[in-house]
Amino acid sequence: MAKAPRAGDAVKVLARNKRARHEYHVDETLEAGLVLVGSEVKSIRDGKVTLVDAFAEVDRGEAWLHQMEIGIYTQAHMRNHDPRRKRKLLLHRQEIDRLAGKIREKGSTIVPLSLYEKKGRVKAELALVHGKQSWDKREDSKKRESQREIDRAMASRRR
Repeated sequence: MAKAPRAGDAVKVLARNKRARHEYHVDETLEAGLVLVGSEVKSIRDGKVTLVDAFAEVDRGEAWLHQMEIGIYTQAHMRNHDPRRKRKLLLHRQEIDRLAGKIREKGSTIVPLSLYEKKGRVKAELALVHGKQSWDKREDSKKRESQREIDRAMASRRR
């Protein structure tokens, strides 16, 4: 007998890094927890977070997320956080070691694609990526435009 999904099991996307898929080829993705303070969690839930310049690195066997900006939570007063501090990522040892090996490859890096809430916890969807060339970006935009035209033509045929 299958269990019914509970209300707390739903995934709510809190922020997306749209630029990452435009700038990079995504090789693989994984989920990581974040070590946050209370004012950071409340700011993220209010949508005061920016992932545009964020990246992750492995330092001394620990994974860290850099340059993710979480806005100040006004009700926190004295217990507020530094908006651009580095934040620890919660991953299994095997995942950290595997990522560290892949980062050593030329041109690979780790960027967050999105932040979401899952079972009351804030999680990050991380991606191992490598940079796109300018012709790759043009090719992708051509594909998107041609797909839009096809969709428009199909929609007009149905009417």
